[in-house]
Amino acid sequence: MASMATTERAPALRVLLGVTGGIAAYKAPELVRRLVERGCEVQVVMSRGAREFVGPLTFQAVSGRRVRDDLWDQAAEAAMGHIELARWADVVVVAPATANFLGTLAAGLAGDLLSTVCLATTAPLVVAPAMNQAMWANAAVQANRSLLEARGVRFLGPATGDQACGETGPGRMLEPIEIAAALLEQLDPARGRPLNGLKVVVTAGPTREPIDPVRYITNRSSGKMGFAVATAARDAGADVVLVTGPVALPTPAGVRRVDVETAEEMYKNVHDEIGGADIFVACAAVSDYRPREAAEKKIKRSAAEMELALVRSPDTLASVAALPRAPFTVGFAAETHDVAVHAREKLDRKRIDMIAANEVGRDCGFDRETNALTVFWPGGELALGEGGKGQLARRLVGLIAERYASARTIKKPSSRAG
Repeated sequence: MASMATTERAPALRVLLGVTGGIAAYKAPELVRRLVERGCEVQVVMSRGAREFVGPLTFQAVSGRRVRDDLWDQAAEAAMGHIELARWADVVVVAPATANFLGTLAAGLAGDLLSTVCLATTAPLVVAPAMNQAMWANAAVQANRSLLEARGVRFLGPATGDQACGETGPGRMLEPIEIAAALLEQLDPARGRPLNGLKVVVTAGPTREPIDPVRYITNRSSGKMGFAVATAARDAGADVVLVTGPVALPTPAGVRRVDVETAEEMYKNVHDEIGGADIFVACAAVSDYRPREAAEKKIKRSAAEMELALVRSPDTLASVAALPRAPFTVGFAAETHDVAVHAREKLDRKRIDMIAANEVGRDCGFDRETNALTVFWPGGELALGEGGKGQLARRLVGLIAERYASARTIKKPSSRAG
């Protein structure tokens, strides 16, 4: 397996995180954690409303710094604390950014510590909006957005999905892992490309198992999730090989594509490509069974019944995980029921490093532009939530990068080695 190069540690990026009073404030401690994990120093500044959702001690615990929330803090302001904060930051991020805060910023008001710092800083200013979908669509909010963007404020999101109010639409704050990745990509490309220099093999799409020259067994996979993962891995700096079943999707730029049709072809081509791979992500919906024999000519309709003998297809995922020098191996579990139970069983049985699980059926999973994933690994799990497949792929690849780095930093005895 290719080893990660050792480089001199870059100076820590100094992130001033503003937290305003929206329900999405509960995600902000996770954003602090994601940034700290990536080597950032994080100073949290809270609005008065934010304290109604999350306590300052929570942020102090994950950031290691005392939270600032008062413009009239005599001890801090004796040394012009708001100016000190404004000069300290390499970037100011407000997440969540409420409609009220966007209006305050657009009007140039400075009624509290956070808004004052935003006006006083010369650092890049980034906001991650979070509000009800109708509020986001309101003409006043959109006018404020246009004005702030014209002034150089960068908007991350919002995302589309279920909201705390019970409605669905644009207005959700982006997930912390996405915000952290976007910030680092902008400010420090080396950190924003956590898979830089690594080889990643991704599988996608269905397989087709022939019954005769015109019929085959297949499934409803469109390949969109696998292609999104390949794109996200490429954006994270990886050298990506995409082994795909038959799909009607364009090849992502910069990704090398290998087309296959059957499960046996998938198995062979993955093993041809897996040499030197650091990470393997098996998104393909490979047929578990195939016809024992395929007829050489089209089977004619004659008898009232026909029996089709099936045999098990080769297991590409398990075979890669069992290699003596196996890459970091990630599987997918598409289940119609008991998703977590089946996903954990597959994780253990195939002895893989991670598994991304989702529910599939008539109303979810296949043939849709959105998905919902929960990721499991030995001793842990994380719900990535619901979103577009591209959005979820970026969250997943960010998590894979974290777990890969952790697995290589803390060497654990491998039970897979022969």
